[in-house]
Amino acid sequence: MTDHAMPATRALDTVDSDDTLPASADVVVIGAGIIGVGAAYALAKAGHSVALLEKGVVAGEQSSRNWGWCRLMNRDEREIPLMQHSHELWERLPAEIGADMGFRRNGLVYVTKDPKQLDAWRDWVAMAQTYQAPMRIIDGAEAKRLTPGNEQDWIGGVVSPRDGRAEPAMAAPALAKAARALGATLHQNCAVRGLDMTGGRVSGVFTEKGRIRANAVLLAGGAWASMFLRRHGADLPQSSVMSTVFATTPARQVSPGGLSTPDFILTPRLDGGYIVAAKARGRLELTPAGIRYARQFLPALRKNWSVVQIRFGRSFFDGPDAMHGRWSFDRPTVFERMRVLDPAPRTEIVEPALREIVATYPELAGIRAARVWAGWIDSTPDAVPVISPVEALPGVVVAAGFSGHGFGIGPAAGRLAADLVTGAPPIVDPTPFTLKRFFDGSPIRTPTGI
Repeated sequence: MTDHAMPATRALDTVDSDDTLPASADVVVIGAGIIGVGAAYALAKAGHSVALLEKGVVAGEQSSRNWGWCRLMNRDEREIPLMQHSHELWERLPAEIGADMGFRRNGLVYVTKDPKQLDAWRDWVAMAQTYQAPMRIIDGAEAKRLTPGNEQDWIGGVVSPRDGRAEPAMAAPALAKAARALGATLHQNCAVRGLDMTGGRVSGVFTEKGRIRANAVLLAGGAWASMFLRRHGADLPQSSVMSTVFATTPARQVSPGGLSTPDFILTPRLDGGYIVAAKARGRLELTPAGIRYARQFLPALRKNWSVVQIRFGRSFFDGPDAMHGRWSFDRPTVFERMRVLDPAPRTEIVEPALREIVATYPELAGIRAARVWAGWIDSTPDAVPVISPVEALPGVVVAAGFSGHGFGIGPAAGRLAADLVTGAPPIVDPTPFTLKRFFDGSPIRTPTGI
């Protein structure tokens, strides 16, 4: 194994920072993952002055640690219109910004041996077809044909030919560079410690390098968003699950697009290797934030009990889910102590996953792990993101809680957040993503996808 801190099959693309903080900006964007850079690009393109602030580096956390899937397949119904818009952006943006984001529309294939799983996919496809989504159920013979060289006996599956994948190490950095080219300023290794509030409304932010005046702030802080809002008296039910992923050495390409099997998930990359996600249990660590929002998360925990390990670990005391209280804005904070959230991976899952891959595809004998890493997946109780004004903090919009499927939807989610910040007509109905859905007394909906 190599260094677990390397979060991709290729080194994360670097982006230059601006040396001097602006005194003011129309909008401050906190967080330079795929959502934050997508929003910064959309805002700058619309003519707004933007300061994009990141405590670490662009895409240093979950935006470079995911599978790279840009999928409509198996999403919650509430996300489908936004993902359809994101597909349009994934296709259009590389030409628009003059940079390869690694996007390839090679399709996704899911296969199974479980009749109940196949029935659930059949129901999902029937729902998705009302949105003109071109997924289709396949029988065992077609599943075998679409997975050549596979030694398993599938009873069927589902194919999504219009889905694709992109390169996590390339995508957010490319958009960040494009935002800078349009006039946005980027400040890496510059933590935002808190909001400046005047007369009950946001008037700027306090950073470790000084204050920036702004009448609008977008919080796209990933797993850190809930803790940041709590410091200002606002609640966002958010909990995090640690998941391990690894990249392989270059190998024969057995599938042009992403492949999901009962035991592992393969994503071919541009370097000839794969990103592998083993069907192992994610790790949910007991934390103060988890206890605080336990009631909201209980239905999801019951549904996913078989695929989650609950443990006590370091995150109880430090990190985004710990209890940090009311820290001062004029002294170093946890954001400076933890520039990049880099949990230790579960390396014990790698060799069993490689054995499963070779048992399924004998022609991949000799494939090895090149890098292994972990990500901290920030989730909401209904596994649907929050992209919403924060009513308790006028002038603040939050875009967080993407629940492990924010990369693919990221460009459109950033655009929707930008629309909400500026009051522009939103690209899709933002109602399903409101923060207040967790506090208005309505039951928490069970996701219709994964």
